[in-house]
Amino acid sequence: MVVHEAKPYNAEPPPGALLGQITPLDTFYGRNHGPIPRMDVASWRLRVDGLVDRPLELSMDELRSRFPERKVVATLQCAGNRRADLMDFRDIPGQVPWGPGTTSTARWSGVSLADVLAEAGLQAEAAHIAFTGSDVSEEPDTPQPFGASIPTVKATSSEVLLAWAMNDQALPTAHGAPLRVVVPGWIGARSVKWLQRITAQAEPTDNYFQTAYSILPPEADPQKAEPGDGITLGPIDLNCAILQPDKDAQLPCGPTEVTGYAFAGDDRTVARVDVSPDGGSTWIQAELDAPENPWTWQHWRATLTPPAGETELIARAWDSIGAVQPESAATVWNPKGYANNSWARLHVTYHPGWTPR
Repeated sequence: MVVHEAKPYNAEPPPGALLGQITPLDTFYGRNHGPIPRMDVASWRLRVDGLVDRPLELSMDELRSRFPERKVVATLQCAGNRRADLMDFRDIPGQVPWGPGTTSTARWSGVSLADVLAEAGLQAEAAHIAFTGSDVSEEPDTPQPFGASIPTVKATSSEVLLAWAMNDQALPTAHGAPLRVVVPGWIGARSVKWLQRITAQAEPTDNYFQTAYSILPPEADPQKAEPGDGITLGPIDLNCAILQPDKDAQLPCGPTEVTGYAFAGDDRTVARVDVSPDGGSTWIQAELDAPENPWTWQHWRATLTPPAGETELIARAWDSIGAVQPESAATVWNPKGYANNSWARLHVTYHPGWTPR
């Protein structure tokens, strides 16, 4: 893992480790805003309250016995994925320089959030569902648990889970045990880990991290921004990345396989990936894997024969509604470095007559 911070733990796998459809548990990225809590499952309870007819307090055994188990394969992606590319354009002080590895896919098992909310009896005024975790962050002026909310229309969709297992194994402590939320197609910050409370309410949560994950105007000062100054993030933007070859690789001339992932976010899929061997002068269409479902990434590959010398490999994706990624990091730069979905670019050098040892 590429560890950007030890306290709190923030790490991503190297790009080449993400070539498989399912990401191994020890390779799945970790994003945290505070210390990882360790809870006693025997005494842990999930509280469901707010605008509901029947508030609930559920143990893990009760969750497992009262609701049918559900499974979904889903990709999670941090809102700061590929922030390092924005930093190359213009510095973003105080932020983690994430590469393309804060994207991973797992097979999640648990119960449907919709089933639990139905048991509690959602009231008509409940337009948003808020989640509160057990991890406490020092980032707000007053330390508080990490939290988020999503609209009820998303929360009651069949793909949203309260997960206790990952890749058919017990959910690791580092990834939210004993229970976490999984909100497929939305930024990872909405999939709250170490879940302890679900609240149905009329408005989005006022938790610090709900609006902290917002895109601010380029001229804004993040230290002075107020809630509502930016665009609060939810569904993931169309994105792609090059996984192989490595950045700044020295390569022999001749055909080279270039591989990567693409992810459309929300309930869209990727329809096409174009790859250029020469900085955008020419393009070919990559071979693209079919999606397992609308909530997963799709891997792609193309064989290129770039010119000798230094060159820039570029990849861009199109989604199922015809949208394409923006060309330049300059057009999407923002002072927190979120949602960089500009074309993926990779500098390499090709040497004529050179054979790697």
